[in-house]
Amino acid sequence: MKNMLNISAVALLTALGSYVQAAELPAGLTWESNMEEPLFASSKAKFGGTLRTHMASFPQTLRSVGPDSNSGLRHYFMDGVPKLAARHPNTGKWIPQLAREWAFGDDNQTVYFKLDPKARWSDGEMVTADDYLFMLKYYRSKDIVSPWYNDFFTNKIQDVVKFDDFTIAVKSAVKLTDDELMLQINLPSNGLQPRPEHFFKPKKDENNDGIDDDFVRRYNFKSEPTTGPYYMDKVKKGKSVTFKHVGEDWWGYSNRYYQNRYNVEKVRFTVIRDSDIARKHFEKGNLDTFGLVLPSLWHEKANTKPYQDGYIHKFWGFNQVVQGAGGLWMNTAQPMLDDRNVRAGVTYATDFDGMIANVLRGDYSRKPHGMGFGHGGYDRSDNKPPVFDPKLAAEYFDKAGFDKIGPDGIRVNEKGNRLSFAITYSFQPHTPRIAYLKEQAKQAGLEFTLNLIDGSSAFKYVLEKKHDLAFLNMSGGEIPAYWEYLHSVNAKPQTNNHTNYRSPEMDELIDSYSKEFDLEKKQAISHQIQKIVTDEYLIVPGYMVPYTREGYWRWMKYPSPAMTKNTEVMFSVVDLATFWIDEDEKKATQSAMKKGKTFEPITVIDDAYKL
Repeated sequence: MKNMLNISAVALLTALGSYVQAAELPAGLTWESNMEEPLFASSKAKFGGTLRTHMASFPQTLRSVGPDSNSGLRHYFMDGVPKLAARHPNTGKWIPQLAREWAFGDDNQTVYFKLDPKARWSDGEMVTADDYLFMLKYYRSKDIVSPWYNDFFTNKIQDVVKFDDFTIAVKSAVKLTDDELMLQINLPSNGLQPRPEHFFKPKKDENNDGIDDDFVRRYNFKSEPTTGPYYMDKVKKGKSVTFKHVGEDWWGYSNRYYQNRYNVEKVRFTVIRDSDIARKHFEKGNLDTFGLVLPSLWHEKANTKPYQDGYIHKFWGFNQVVQGAGGLWMNTAQPMLDDRNVRAGVTYATDFDGMIANVLRGDYSRKPHGMGFGHGGYDRSDNKPPVFDPKLAAEYFDKAGFDKIGPDGIRVNEKGNRLSFAITYSFQPHTPRIAYLKEQAKQAGLEFTLNLIDGSSAFKYVLEKKHDLAFLNMSGGEIPAYWEYLHSVNAKPQTNNHTNYRSPEMDELIDSYSKEFDLEKKQAISHQIQKIVTDEYLIVPGYMVPYTREGYWRWMKYPSPAMTKNTEVMFSVVDLATFWIDEDEKKATQSAMKKGKTFEPITVIDDAYKL
């Protein structure tokens, strides 16, 4: 049992404030590190080589926060770099990253961290408590033009306190259980990350918050130092981005959980806008790996000569990753979609189940709810996706005044407005899926048009709230996120409230949800929020893909077993990155190809974590 923090120490901590150094830590803290959990990398891993991969479009920005930063390469700047601690991918226990140890106060708000004194920025500077103090200024600044971070680091994170150069305390604005505190502090995509104060030296700072007034423009294509193993080395605008490893002396390798990971020396992203062209480059040996999640790729196209000759292998690995919000997001600020009856009709006229069965070969699963799946007690036990029912859809359209059928079979109202909405999506191979929804929707007198927008430009289009319907899946955490998706304050451009939904009732629930300490009560509020999302027909629940499927040249290696419960992508340096490149095998394979020597074709299926 952990020791309790005395009341006088809590009072002292509160009184000190962020930029005053405390004399000493409270007595009686119990420090945890969980350094004996099982390893998941391989001692056979080799360091070196360049992972050659591709991206469909060049990012709008190289910033990790601010306008347009949610798309592109943000995973490499933010999501995949060390937090203070992280979940072990199999046991779920917290294991060290930038912090060596942590301890909980008895106020259910404060967590103390001892930073790893070996931690360094990629430019060689030490990571210290001051970088966390600056982090708070950085994320609270209006100059970064990032409402989510402004809110989170103001209303969720109350304070960061420095005790010495390598000891800090993080205080939550609300009471949470120990596990929830760690989740809030170490969110995979948005958790507390130090910011290099030595790098950000504002030239113009009229509001004196330590951040450039023109931050968004000034840092749009600047690469800042990172605590992770890779830093941005070369940028050829519109063509490629190359990340380079800090080196085999990277500070993280002193942590047993980081050993034998992040093994490639470089990662080169080449812009290849057409996925079929990218696949051909892969099969010629110009790329090392290629995603085969699409059923048409796995079942039909991944059987060319390089596969048959055993030069390229296939991998299908199942996981138990939490599924985020997603499906068909309805922009309630658009004409007609502001009518609940129209949204209900669209919901029942959207045939996701038919798409999965007929277009996706039954490989994918239906998401039970638009806000995601896998959140345990936070999810309603009665969540079920709506069934395609064109007759019921027609009844709702009639109620909305679209009770006449035009000469083209599409419903119109008395003003002559056609019942037609554009579905915005970003990936050309998804076109057959949207086309299937389009054909099925006609049965209810509804027209879907296809609005394919290239890569990161599509997400920008949705962020600007220009869409009618957005075909989009978001990543998710263990505790459902509601404020960013559903609170009225975010019903504006450059936020994740993709439905533009406004409701005082919803706002009140979300505010209560954020502050509630009692787990049962918090989960009950979550159930209420999910019911409103269902009843208001805001998101048509889409599909989920609880696995990765990838093609890879035979010189790409990985541990045995390959998968953990939380492996999302096998050959990515922002996931667990346990793979490596065997340069000797690469030379041998290239030699065999020249001589016409072939190998047995190989397909690996790792279903240890199949649900």
